[in-house]
Amino acid sequence: MSAVFEIHNLAKFNWEAGAQGESRYLFSRISAEITKPERVALIGASGQGKSTLLRILALLDIPDEGDLLLNGASFKNSNPREWRMAVAYVAQQAVMLPGSIEDNLRTISRLHGQPYDAALGAQLMEQLGLDHLDLAKKAEDCSGGEKQRISLIRTLLLRPSILLLDEATASLDIDSTRKVEALLMNRHKEEGTTLIWVTHDLEQAHRISNRTWVIDKGGMQEYSSAAFFDQPVGGAVHS
Repeated sequence: MSAVFEIHNLAKFNWEAGAQGESRYLFSRISAEITKPERVALIGASGQGKSTLLRILALLDIPDEGDLLLNGASFKNSNPREWRMAVAYVAQQAVMLPGSIEDNLRTISRLHGQPYDAALGAQLMEQLGLDHLDLAKKAEDCSGGEKQRISLIRTLLLRPSILLLDEATASLDIDSTRKVEALLMNRHKEEGTTLIWVTHDLEQAHRISNRTWVIDKGGMQEYSSAAFFDQPVGGAVHS
């Protein structure tokens, strides 16, 4: 089976390196392949480059070495806007665009030349417990948890094939977290969306993933989640 998404020997320089013996790489020789819709938990200690890796996968940052292929085409020969529609990044700290909640939902579609799917937007708002909000409300006046969920919905409206989630439930309570998990698991099942999810919550990682990528000491190891969580890798998983 041909790969949908390929990561070949990615490396990113550690520009802050200076101490004797300190690696000049934040990480190097990162490789992985996705041939079918997957649910990947990306874990590792703080400072290992998890968020940087996600940003590189979305072409919001560029690798210093290596290649990325989407449906066989290198990022070097791809249109960045089209790439980011297919490989979409949801940041941990949600940034609201000026205007209302509805403006935020519509603007991201307009920026990418996509029609706004109001019915899908309403469905996602309800599924994430936000249907009580007035869409005319200023987005900046929403709570942190509301902004995080609105940011996720805004991205889901693009219907990406690969969704990159940088601690997407970090500011949510348990009920809202479970709603997000249920929604994303459903999108994976019904839409075939691949999820690559940075989380420091190992119980969450176990719940949402079938594969686990562990970044540690500048490299990355891959495991089936069933095998990994039966016998976790010690210090590599702690923040």
